[in-house]
Amino acid sequence: MTSYNDRVEGVLLGTAAGDALGAPYEFQPARGPELEVAMVGNTTWEPGEWTDDTSMAIVIAEVAASDIDLREGSAQDAIVTRWREWAVDAKDVGIQTRRVLREADRRGAITAESARIESAKLHVESGRTAGNGSLMRTAPVALAYLHDEDAMVEAARAISELTHYDPHAGDACVLWCCAIAHAVQTGKLDVRIGLHHIDSERRDIWSRRLDEAEAARPADFENNGWVIAALQAAWSAITTTPIPADDPADHLRLALDAAVRCGSDTDTVAAIAGGLLGAAHGASAVPAEWLAVLHGWPGLRADDLVAMASAIAKRPS
Repeated sequence: MTSYNDRVEGVLLGTAAGDALGAPYEFQPARGPELEVAMVGNTTWEPGEWTDDTSMAIVIAEVAASDIDLREGSAQDAIVTRWREWAVDAKDVGIQTRRVLREADRRGAITAESARIESAKLHVESGRTAGNGSLMRTAPVALAYLHDEDAMVEAARAISELTHYDPHAGDACVLWCCAIAHAVQTGKLDVRIGLHHIDSERRDIWSRRLDEAEAARPADFENNGWVIAALQAAWSAITTTPIPADDPADHLRLALDAAVRCGSDTDTVAAIAGGLLGAAHGASAVPAEWLAVLHGWPGLRADDLVAMASAIAKRPS
């Protein structure tokens, strides 16, 4: 079994590795077994370069590593300010995220309050704010509260609402953060561990959604830009990929391959899956050939993600 520190280090590394692996195949149809999945890059992304999924997560990680409680207004102000700075020159920003940040900025000064106001406004106007953009970046929240589950749940919802006000997006972040924290602590994969934190009227439907994920292929959840389908596709990739008896850690590589083959929002589904797989199998499970090329905004590489994850986990509780 991997060490606790290895599993801590695997959370951000797994997120970034899945993201970069899936980046070249985004918006393509489901990928058959005869086709390669590799960190090859494309016209937008260099080989091994992570996308907005990891970049937005890094912002949360930076603030968490500074010992500020992510539930505090000052921490969330720092997060949205940094997101806005990143979005100016970013190669890709989610449509919903870009709109919320833009409209919040137009209020005169971008703050967590202005972002949350615009996020809520968009939810009321459209009823469609349950994209996967908050789930893809949520892994650092789990690292920040490995030993305080209630605080983690509160922070996960609050940071999700900054751009994705729909409660289903918050639910997904809560479930995934709880699963990541549990995996870091035990080395075990259990996405149901946080179901008791979901409001009772939605708890049963989430349980059924997880049942569906375990009984289907990742590609069966075609609308994976939707947070629920993205979580289902990620969990399907993890649970339907057998864990090799001779090398359990290779499950990370194989499950990320399965996540990318789902098609459509491949980088996000694989980034979501990667955070949890890294938490369970550790940084040591990430293939060396991926580590050698892994990089992205703001000029970081694999070793920087490892150091950042360790710094977050060591902060005072």
